[in-house]
Amino acid sequence: MSKLYLIRRVLIFIFFLSIFLKCGKKENIISPVLPLPNANQVAWQKMEYYAFIHFNMNTFTNKEWGFGDEKPIQFNPSQLDTRQWAKVIKQAGMKGVIITAKHHDGFALWPSKYTEHSVKNSLWRSGKGDLIEELSKSCKEYGLKLGVYISPWDRNHPDYGKPEYVSYFRNQLRELLTQYGEIFEVWFDGANGGDGYYGGANEERKVDKRTYYDWPNTIRIVRELQPKAVIFSDAGPDIRWVGNEKGYANETTWSPIYRDSLYPGMPNFNEFSSGQENGTHWVPTETDVSIRPGWYYHPEEDSKVKSLSKLVDIYFNSVGLNSSLLLNLPVDKRGLIHENEIENLMQLSSYLDQTFSRNYFYNQNIEVSSSVGGFGKINLTDENQDTYWVSNPNDLKPKFTVTFESPVEANTFMVQEYIQLGQRIKAFSFEIMTDGKWEKVYKGTTVGNKRLIRFKSKSIDGIRFSVSKFKKQVVLNNIGLYKAPQID
Repeated sequence: MSKLYLIRRVLIFIFFLSIFLKCGKKENIISPVLPLPNANQVAWQKMEYYAFIHFNMNTFTNKEWGFGDEKPIQFNPSQLDTRQWAKVIKQAGMKGVIITAKHHDGFALWPSKYTEHSVKNSLWRSGKGDLIEELSKSCKEYGLKLGVYISPWDRNHPDYGKPEYVSYFRNQLRELLTQYGEIFEVWFDGANGGDGYYGGANEERKVDKRTYYDWPNTIRIVRELQPKAVIFSDAGPDIRWVGNEKGYANETTWSPIYRDSLYPGMPNFNEFSSGQENGTHWVPTETDVSIRPGWYYHPEEDSKVKSLSKLVDIYFNSVGLNSSLLLNLPVDKRGLIHENEIENLMQLSSYLDQTFSRNYFYNQNIEVSSSVGGFGKINLTDENQDTYWVSNPNDLKPKFTVTFESPVEANTFMVQEYIQLGQRIKAFSFEIMTDGKWEKVYKGTTVGNKRLIRFKSKSIDGIRFSVSKFKKQVVLNNIGLYKAPQID
């Protein structure tokens, strides 16, 4: 056997081995669209819907923003039960809860060793209580993730506005991140500086919101102590504010954004709330909204809890517009989620369960305009978050069409991009076929993690989803067609 023959055999073997290895790493044969989410952001995005709990000193003073001159003895819930919170949140279908551990008035819901303005000097539990610890245990019991809100502003602390306060703020942050188990989200409010008690000074203090907190080093503390946590502020670094408190994301919502040009509390943030198509960092939006007009409990708002139809509208315009929904539940003075909230939350839970209980695309004939080997149409309806359909790079009009063996009654459409390879779709159309005729019922822009489209219930023969503008070949994760119940 000649050396030349052996060399040829070796080269052929190497050639086919390289192809095998390349195919074994499927994502490597599909070019990603930068920027990409990290593992923490992907895990957070899959949560989609979780609770905000505004419960603190303001609950007992009937205010939204406390001045900082409150007395710890004013905090005294009569029936506080974090197990009730967790049970309600779990039954509502939420995946976690973020608690206002310290709001702008500076009162701490845990016995912080760095201040006297905390539960350790309250009448509740005779000063021996730790609300964050109780909530942490309840979350573990009900399988919920725990997040913490800690206000960078403190209208009680005498050193606010001075360098010494930043050390105090970081010390409290360390307490929250080391004493209560795993934290999934750290929430920094953008409100910073203004009038306050400030230890009796009763004056206005302003800070440079861009530089005062030395955010790079403050963020480094979170990364070190809670490496799996995502950090929220107006500008990220991991997730950003949607730009309003009404519960509505933008019709066009890009997860990428020019992160380094933003900072928490910047006055013109709304100009950037929809993201940027060619942004440098992956910083998706979080939609925060209260189930009542106010963030804290006010007895005069007991009759103003958002209705089922309003909550459904918020859900579709947050989760359904490439955002996540952070729904606030103002715990009352008893320390319980109010009955009115529970009633409407359970109605929403029932509505969502009924809506998404059956996907009419299952076991139906799906045709795609093209596909890449190993990433075929079967992946569109397998409900697997790790599989996806990929259009051919030469396909200039990627689309899929579903035709039904017999007409189906439906009114809700869902489509998801596989965000681990980036956000790609810039424009699309959604069509319905009835009686053999196609009708374009919706034209949209971005998709991202999830896009939900509602339309009038009708008997449907087929569905077509067409992408007209995109960055690179389309990569879709899952699709669905559903029938939502009628709201009385």
